[in-house]
Amino acid sequence: MSSRSPSAAPQRAPTLQRIDVARQLLLTPFGLDESHLARALAEIRTHQVDDADLYFQYTRSEGWSLEEGIVKTGSFSIDQGVGVRAVSGEKTAFAYSDDISEASLLDAARTVRSISSVAQAGRARVAPKKIANGRSLYPGVDPISTLDSTAKVALLMQVEQRARAKDPRVAQVMAGLASEYDVVLVARADGTLAADVRPLVRLSVTVIAEQNGRREMGSAGGGGRFGLAYFDTEQIAQYVDEAVNAALVNLESRPAPAGEMTVVLGPGWPGILLHEAVGHGLEGDFNRKGSSAFSGRIGQRVAAKGVTVLDDGTISDRRGSLNVDDEGNTSQRNVLIEDGILQGYIQDAMNARLMGVKPTGNGRRESYAHIPMPRMTNTYMLGGDKQPEEIVASIKRGLYATNFGGGQVDITSGKFVFSASEAYWVENGKILYPVKGATIVGAGPEALKKVSMIGNDMALDPGVGTCGKEGQSVPVGVGQPTLRIDGLTVGGTA
Repeated sequence: MSSRSPSAAPQRAPTLQRIDVARQLLLTPFGLDESHLARALAEIRTHQVDDADLYFQYTRSEGWSLEEGIVKTGSFSIDQGVGVRAVSGEKTAFAYSDDISEASLLDAARTVRSISSVAQAGRARVAPKKIANGRSLYPGVDPISTLDSTAKVALLMQVEQRARAKDPRVAQVMAGLASEYDVVLVARADGTLAADVRPLVRLSVTVIAEQNGRREMGSAGGGGRFGLAYFDTEQIAQYVDEAVNAALVNLESRPAPAGEMTVVLGPGWPGILLHEAVGHGLEGDFNRKGSSAFSGRIGQRVAAKGVTVLDDGTISDRRGSLNVDDEGNTSQRNVLIEDGILQGYIQDAMNARLMGVKPTGNGRRESYAHIPMPRMTNTYMLGGDKQPEEIVASIKRGLYATNFGGGQVDITSGKFVFSASEAYWVENGKILYPVKGATIVGAGPEALKKVSMIGNDMALDPGVGTCGKEGQSVPVGVGQPTLRIDGLTVGGTA
């Protein structure tokens, strides 16, 4: 089941503007126009295939990093190319090239059509052009040009100075500023033409604090799909405060107790646990193949009452949002679990066709050199009616985890492992002290059934998420309210 965001109805005019930008960057300089794209797709369809597409991409990216009080590195790159795909049944043939030309397009088309040995009777018909619907969720700016180099260096130096002024125990400051301008053009065998212009920025802050020979680290940061002006003095101060405070808290941390216990997760970024433990298991490819713990369970209870999980690619300016996905389908607000009942899966075009459902706007790929697959956008749980303080006060003996580092999941079993980077030991409703080395272990479907209290403070992460799957990385968002989960296993160091 899926529903579209009421505040962001698909719009055709912005798509036309984005197609024009893509045309100027990806077609015109190479002597191409849409007739060449149609010819390449028709070449593929001289054989019987279920689907085919061309994916053009132009990416300009820049990065700056600060360490030991100086901006040590700066990088700039431009990448462009085209991926050509043909799909027959559940088989995919794919070719890509950084040479954008008619010759390479036709060569790739003839290569991928060999996935089907059955020739079409007669000449393949050129499908009439259809402009895809698209949203307008973020500005089509090149974020790299929104600040000059001097201002970028000054921004990083401001991070350094603020962090060191915050506390004398700050021994080291590291910061990174990344900007990306990504333009994509999708042409499909059914005549669909779509494009997107995707800005993406991120500021990362890491602080190491030292006290009595002990060194601990704290990190913070954020970003989204907008220009670098977002990182004003107030925003920089917030990231620095969070990073320094995390490092100082960790200086006071004690070894984490181990065993089965109540765990309360804070709002926002701890939603990464939801992303790993549940989100990947709800992706269409795993469920079509029957390898997910959620396979064949639509309409069944998979979580406690009150648990509603969405994947929403339609939130303005968010890191995981898309105007159209990498197959030209409009992004959507998809309800995956509603009040504990499984409603549907995240779908790309191929898996949706094979499962007899519609795509959900989740066909994503890392670049033109990769095939699309069903991937999350912004995945989060809706809030409940409990005050966060009430939830923490309800813990008799347990863990309150407010920030996480890395994690991983086994899709088939749903089992997950997560490292808490900031957590506290709680007894009789009182936060006693910070702990270090807490690892949370559980199984996604079972963990969701153990949710006993849901806070009213749902928050999205600050814009730092990157998701890996089958060797591909894409930007994502996560979120959740404060959650109490009963009976999770905590692996500690005590």
